[in-house]
Amino acid sequence: MNRKHGLVLSFCLASLAFWPECSDAQSQDPKEPATQSEAVKDPRVPAQDAVFSGPQVDEELAPLKMILGLGDQAGRTIDPVAGAGAKPIVLVFVHDVNRQTISMTRILTNYTLSRSKEGLHSAVVLLAEDTTGALNTLKRIQHALTANVPTGVSPDGLEGPGEYGLNRSVQMTILVANKNRVTANFALIQPSLQVDLPNIVRAVIAQIGGPEPKLSDLLQSGGVEANRGMQSTPDPEAIRSLVRPLIQLNARDDQVDKAAQAIEEAVEKSPQVRKEIGRIARTIVSSGKLENYGTARAQGYLKQWAEKHGQDLPGPRAEPKSPDSPDSKKAPDAPKAP
Repeated sequence: MNRKHGLVLSFCLASLAFWPECSDAQSQDPKEPATQSEAVKDPRVPAQDAVFSGPQVDEELAPLKMILGLGDQAGRTIDPVAGAGAKPIVLVFVHDVNRQTISMTRILTNYTLSRSKEGLHSAVVLLAEDTTGALNTLKRIQHALTANVPTGVSPDGLEGPGEYGLNRSVQMTILVANKNRVTANFALIQPSLQVDLPNIVRAVIAQIGGPEPKLSDLLQSGGVEANRGMQSTPDPEAIRSLVRPLIQLNARDDQVDKAAQAIEEAVEKSPQVRKEIGRIARTIVSSGKLENYGTARAQGYLKQWAEKHGQDLPGPRAEPKSPDSPDSKKAPDAPKAP
């Protein structure tokens, strides 16, 4: 064997000895999971990082400048934190203006305004690169916002004041504070009236006391334009926020029951909501794809509402199967909702 061949053989042997260590090390590197459940199945796989935005619980609120966009003092720069002193305050930062964020803002601030006589302060701050454009946006959508709640634009751009550490990847950041310290922080990637609003209201009540209002009452008092209540055409986003938690595929039975109770309370108060829930339920049941909508428990509720509230509505009905069809045998009844 000449020297050249000996060097090649030595390199190959060294590579074979080193390769298993490399492959083992690579195989142990955890991958980012797609869901929380993947982390449960494999403890080596970390759960997705929680989303943070704004000062966290027990951190102090920094001064906050905002340019008022509505009302007689439009154009004036104020500090709502200083204005609240050491009293409770709710700060609503809107990172993205859309139907969901504006519905959440309107309904939440309608509630906070109703508690203002008890010392609760609140303010709405829109974050945008173009301050002038954002002020114009506020004027355009002011009919969908709560009057008499300070509403304006941050002069510090899309990310807001640096001391607040706001996350531009979320749609809303809602802070509850008391004595100039944060008591609750809600970083909402996709705001849900059904899920998020009750939690925020509870955090407010923890600071000022009082009974917890029903979700249906909150929606009724602040969820539709012109304060006409749910007796008129219901807000589509309010309806979606009621139905969305019901049809989650991974919802627990208690979560389904809670969502169904909120829907039934809204149905009792409004013929229009009852009609819309009946239409939605009947459309889903008649589509032939009921199994795609939530758990068996949720499907039981949908079947009940389709039968109870959707019979008098025009719409598609499922075609009966032929007696000779192999699928004509009666399928087992879905579990009845309690």
